[in-house]
Amino acid sequence: QVQLVESGGGSVQSGGSLRLSCAASLYTSSTYYCMAWFRQAPGREREGVATMYSDGSTSYADSVKGRFTISQDNAKNTLYLQMNSLKPEDTAMYYCAVDLAPGVRYYGGAYTYNCAKYNYWGQGTQVTVSS
Repeated sequence: QVQLVESGGGSVQSGGSLRLSCAASLYTSSTYYCMAWFRQAPGREREGVATMYSDGSTSYADSVKGRFTISQDNAKNTLYLQMNSLKPEDTAMYYCAVDLAPGVRYYGGAYTYNCAKYNYWGQGTQVTVSS
């Protein structure tokens, strides 16, 4: 069973920073997993923001590359999203999610993940950026 609890959202001005946290109660024997941040703004589809894979690699949406950083503290079972240079278009509800059974391929000395089964979600934390 997995429980995810996000925190750290708030209201900031454009150019400001926030750090989101996702505390995970994660009891699993899965060797491979994907932990990700998603966001959804009113009237828009949910979009993936950043992903951390079980080998420590990361990926980001183009819209946040160079501004957001995903990280994790294994000792605290916590996933973070550091958000810098925030823009009004970053305003959304932010969710963390976990896929405990991703497709994994090892080729050329690196893992490739297919994370398509995010079965566990937090309740979300609101981020509002004003201009």
